[in-house]
Amino acid sequence: MNLQRVAAMIQRHFYLYQRSPPRIMEIFFWPLMDLLVWGFITIYLQRTQLNLPRFVLFFLGALLLWDLLYRAQQGISISFLEEVWSKNLLNLFVSPLRPCEFLAALMTISVAKMLIAGLASALMAWWLYSFNVFVIGVALIPFTLNLLVMGWSIGIISMSAILRAGQQAEVLAWGLGFLIQPVSAVFYPVSVLPAWIQPVALALPSSHIFEGMRLVLETGILPYDSLIKATLLNGVIITGAIAFFYHTLRVVKDKGLLIQRGTE
Repeated sequence: MNLQRVAAMIQRHFYLYQRSPPRIMEIFFWPLMDLLVWGFITIYLQRTQLNLPRFVLFFLGALLLWDLLYRAQQGISISFLEEVWSKNLLNLFVSPLRPCEFLAALMTISVAKMLIAGLASALMAWWLYSFNVFVIGVALIPFTLNLLVMGWSIGIISMSAILRAGQQAEVLAWGLGFLIQPVSAVFYPVSVLPAWIQPVALALPSSHIFEGMRLVLETGILPYDSLIKATLLNGVIITGAIAFFYHTLRVVKDKGLLIQRGTE
């Protein structure tokens, strides 16, 4: 892997955002809207005296962590779409840039977006609702890393699907993450799901992450079993996602679709 090529790819996107205020605003706009809408709903529910213990803590914590996963996914899929929209995809893949370097650059961009949006959301939650996400403690670090890797996996899968099917599959860049949200136990435990869908939820790293987060907030104890399960599942999924990307890229090249994708 040539780090200079990776850095050049990152710099290209840095210049893109530097010259585009709407793109910068998009990083902050949707997390802020989610925080405002669901934050005020949470406050309302708490004030109705529904006997929901630490409801604000559970709900806002889950919301902030989910947004980290979504930003990590968007950092890859939207950065890839930027290359498609600017008709630069073909230029990249006929250059000496290797697929692993391409992925490394998108992952780095994803981390930067996630950190910026996550910090902004955390500060806004503290200012509006006096909620400090860092009360989760050191457990926040391994949970966040697992969310980052899962976001990468979803982003790589959606990117591969767009590469194979073309711009008609662009909706996956926004919708694939929300497709798994209902079975990710973000705002409720896995036990409330129908029995037939619980195995699907337990096969996702996100369900173990959010279940573990609630346990940390409730007991202050880091659930190592949930963390281990999430890490192992993430390892399998990210490996499969990268293999899927390499396979898709090979198929697209063999069928001559790369030229078509680069000029759509």
